[in-house]
Amino acid sequence: MAENMFQSPVYNVRAVPFEKIVPNSYNPNGVAPPEMKLLYDSIKEDGYTMPIVCYYSHKKDLYAIVDGFHRWRVMKEYPDIYEREKGMMPVSVISKPLSNRMASTIRHNRARGSHNVDLMSNIVRDLHELGRSDAWISKHLGMDKDEILRLKQITGLAALFKDINFGQAWKPIEELEQEKILKEGK
Repeated sequence: MAENMFQSPVYNVRAVPFEKIVPNSYNPNGVAPPEMKLLYDSIKEDGYTMPIVCYYSHKKDLYAIVDGFHRWRVMKEYPDIYEREKGMMPVSVISKPLSNRMASTIRHNRARGSHNVDLMSNIVRDLHELGRSDAWISKHLGMDKDEILRLKQITGLAALFKDINFGQAWKPIEELEQEKILKEGK
């Protein structure tokens, strides 16, 4: 039997210059000011106990954050942390296509807390634009079909509903009456 060759990225943490790390454009997670201050206090007292997760773009020579945006923000907003860490951040690198990185971000966030609904709706829209089905979104983001439908409704984009079969309830009553007359042969 072949041994599994997968090794978790955390076993290969890199020290990366802060200036080479950029936030992603799709993270729907927010942290309120009191919790942000608590995160700062935690990093000040304990240091960075977890690396941030990034995707490395060879083309741009930059690391795009998949998870850990708020830990990154602490270094950005607090010079004492930047100086203490000598401008370096601990980074685990994952190499996945954009849709899988988006799914990873959501899984990391959902395991920890809540999301901004509007931003989650945008993620569902973006994943559909990347060609991902509701089934894929359900499997990779841990959402049921009703939650996906509600998030699609928020964006209001008809293209997101192309795979949905709707019932007759949405038809105007006049149209339903005409169909009934045609069926009855009157």
